[in-house]
Amino acid sequence: MPKVVNPEARRLAVTEAVFRVICRDGLEGATLRNIAEEAGLAIGSVRHYFTGHTDLTVFALAALRDRVTARILGHVERLLSADPADPTVDQRAEVEKLLAEFLPLDEQRRQETVVWLEFVTAARTRPELQGHARELYDGMRMVVGRVLDRARRIGRLCDDLDIAVESERLSALLDGLAMNAVLQPDRLPLDMIHRILAGHLDSLKEPS
Repeated sequence: MPKVVNPEARRLAVTEAVFRVICRDGLEGATLRNIAEEAGLAIGSVRHYFTGHTDLTVFALAALRDRVTARILGHVERLLSADPADPTVDQRAEVEKLLAEFLPLDEQRRQETVVWLEFVTAARTRPELQGHARELYDGMRMVVGRVLDRARRIGRLCDDLDIAVESERLSALLDGLAMNAVLQPDRLPLDMIHRILAGHLDSLKEPS
């Protein structure tokens, strides 16, 4: 009797294998053969998902985007459904949690950040990946811009803030923190990352 394969379970196994290999061996080391070996699958099973290295790279990006998006949407839903006047809801804490999804503050987010760095570095010299890399950046900037715009509308930020400029500034801060936390973890421990993000958000607040 032929073995019944669960497509979702197989896809998850391949996704996890792709992430582990990229984290360990870099993007160029994520060959179809290496992915198959890491996932404990025949290479023919992996070829079911990818026709080559570019397909594999785009697949890793899509998996990364989907994971982060799912978590961010949970935070966005809580923020949008909360009454700004409700004293039991800490709006600032929710904003900080949302933005922290872009930072490597636990093992899963660290792995995602490594994959992101590998991808955007490769996109610099691989034109076929540049559109996908731009999509990643645009997505983060859209989320950051919406968060700041809402905070200003409910009176939590200075009225004269230039949201476009501040969105770029905060996005650049998140980019820099994520990159340095992965490349120089000893110089940028987790508590320092939290303090830097919190300090930046404090600098944007409407004076009391």
